Amino acid sequence: MASEHDEGKVPADGAAVPQDAPGAPEQDPKTATAIAAAEAAGPQSGESVRVDSWIWAVRLIKTRSLGATACRGGHVRVNGDRVKPAYSLRVGDEVRLRQEGRERVVIVKRLIRKRVGAPIAAQCYIDNSPPPPPREAVAPAGIRDRGAGRPTKRDRREMDRLRGLESLARARKDAETRP
Repeated sequence: MASEHDEGKVPADGAAVPQDAPGAPEQDPKTATAIAAAEAAGPQSGESVRVDSWIWAVRLIKTRSLGATACRGGHVRVNGDRVKPAYSLRVGDEVRLRQEGRERVVIVKRLIRKRVGAPIAAQCYIDNSPPPPPREAVAPAGIRDRGAGRPTKRDRREMDRLRGLESLARARKDAETRP
């Protein structure tokens, strides 16, 4: 009988699938080794992982302390409820994380405690997040030649006009002429 850590990937039902079995996904040796290490570092059967630790380990947040702060601030919800940093996650939980004006919605697929590489971290959850909003098209600021000095009043007005800031320029001019 093959153990969970022998060249196999453990699917959601817990049965080990050998790498050479038909229908098994092809993985390079480095990825397979990293997955095995992540599973070894993960909780044993029946154990759980703190939510702040998990969102850090799967790279949804940069540091664990930021994860704890997000939980305390009400930016992390598990199955619709606000949670504290020590909340115990289980496989199948839906985690909603609000950060930087965007909401990430993920479903826990695998519990890990240690931070792993991005390709392996992506295998630990199913991302159901809405697509990020399109970036606003911003006209590039006037690029000046190096050593050209400060822009003149005329240059500044041209840059304002290119950026569509004519109304600001008019307001600025009105403010200068008022007594």
